[in-house]
Amino acid sequence: MDEKKNKKKKKEQVPPEVQARREAYDWIQSLISALLICVLVFVFVLRIMDVHGTSMFPTLNNGDKVLVSDLFYEPARGDIVVFKKDSYDDNKALVKRVVAVAGDVVNIDFEKGVVYVNGEALEEDYIDVLTTTKIDFIGPQTVPDNCLFVMGDNRNASTDSRDKRIGMVDKRLVIGKVLLVVYPFESFGSVE
Repeated sequence: MDEKKNKKKKKEQVPPEVQARREAYDWIQSLISALLICVLVFVFVLRIMDVHGTSMFPTLNNGDKVLVSDLFYEPARGDIVVFKKDSYDDNKALVKRVVAVAGDVVNIDFEKGVVYVNGEALEEDYIDVLTTTKIDFIGPQTVPDNCLFVMGDNRNASTDSRDKRIGMVDKRLVIGKVLLVVYPFESFGSVE
C-alpha cells in the first residue's frame, strides 16, 4: 500500500520550472481576463468624457472628466446628458441638462428669466443666473416625439436647444447620462 502512495506522490510532484510556468500562465490569463472585462465595461457600459467650456457652470466646470452611462437609460427631465449634434462644432460631444422630453411644451419668459414646462415654472436651484438670453428661441415650443429640449446650467453663456444649430435633440444622439465627476479629485462625486 505504501508503495502505491509513494508512486502516486512521485507522479503528482511537478518540477519547479513547470510549476513556475503554470503560475505565470495563470497570472497572464487572469490579467488578460481583467483587461477584457475593463474594455467591455468602458466600451459598452461606462465612458469617461471631458467637459468643454463653461455652459454647465456651476454644476460642471471646463476640463472636468465625467463618467457617462447609457445602459438601460431613458432620458428624463433634470438629467445631465452627453450628446453629439452633427450641425454644431465639428460633431464634438456636448453636455447639457434635459429640460423637457417628448410632448412637453417649453416656454421662456426672458424678462423674468423663468423657464416654463407645461405651464409650470421650473425650480432651478442648479443655476446661478436667470435665463435672459433668447438666442433663436421663439416659444412656446412642443418637443417632438423621440426628442429632448436641453439647456446648459450657465443659461446666458450656453449654446443649447434655444439655438437653431442645436434645436431639439434626437434621443438617438444621446451618448448617455452623466453619473458623476471623476476628475479633478476635489470635485469627485455626483452631479445631482
